[in-house]
Amino acid sequence: MLALPAAAAPAPRRQMFVGTAVGCVAIGSLVGAMLAVWMRMRTDALHSTVHLWLPKGVKVPMVPANTILLAFVPICVFAQWAVYAAKRDARSHTALALALVGVIGVAIINAQAFIYARMALPIDEKGATPFNSMFYTLTGTFVLLVVIGVGFSAITAFRYLGGRTSDREVVSAHALYWYFLSAVFFALWFVVYVTK
Repeated sequence: MLALPAAAAPAPRRQMFVGTAVGCVAIGSLVGAMLAVWMRMRTDALHSTVHLWLPKGVKVPMVPANTILLAFVPICVFAQWAVYAAKRDARSHTALALALVGVIGVAIINAQAFIYARMALPIDEKGATPFNSMFYTLTGTFVLLVVIGVGFSAITAFRYLGGRTSDREVVSAHALYWYFLSAVFFALWFVVYVTK
């Protein structure tokens, strides 16, 4: 009797990974547009009669900004370690890597809060400038993205460590989000903190 061979196994469904990638593209569009507005407003301010963009007496603390930038190196390493450990069913290593990503994410939020406290830019109507508004808008968006990333780390840990060890896609999507967030911060760091 002749029979047809068995069909090939269906391709794995990767909705979480693809959804994270689409979300990252949307975030990239948002932050890119915000950085373009920042550069346009900065150029307009420098070509005006006042020639002032950064308010007088305001110094941008570069040490915490550089610390945030450097903190993304271990975040990316630990996020990839979580993917590596999840593929090898090493639950303790996956838990440790995800916890370290979350803790460093909280440290990034703390460093940004320190920058806010140190700069003490007014946001009321009397002392508000375009720099103040754009600075808080851009960095506030970044802080929100980091908070989302910390939440993503917690959800990934609960989901993977809660028993869904065969679903490794969420760990890969988690790593993709943090890789993308590190690229977003590099652009933000250069435009907002370095070029001012």
